[in-house]
Amino acid sequence: MSGSNIPCGAYKYLRRNCVSGCIYAPYFSNEDADAHFAPVHMVFGASNISKLLSNLLISNRCGVAMTIAYEAYVELEDSTYGCVSQIFALQQQVNIEL
Repeated sequence: MSGSNIPCGAYKYLRRNCVSGCIYAPYFSNEDADAHFAPVHMVFGASNISKLLSNLLISNRCGVAMTIAYEAYVELEDSTYGCVSQIFALQQQVNIEL
């Protein structure tokens, strides 16, 4: 739990009480619930993210949570290509610079 009665960002968005040992608390803060967890929940679902994070080493969870949040945001911005359009644009920049 991120505080005594303060839910983490995931449970704030889901309007539930955050539990002790919450898997979301270290990665989704209360202040950024709508900006960070909402896209993750819409694209992947809270249950799937919980399962994914719980099957990872603790040292890898932060990077995965950040990547998932970015992928969800990009997926909502461009539902056809998602992250592929971002990767393609970066490849084009590299090719132009070479």
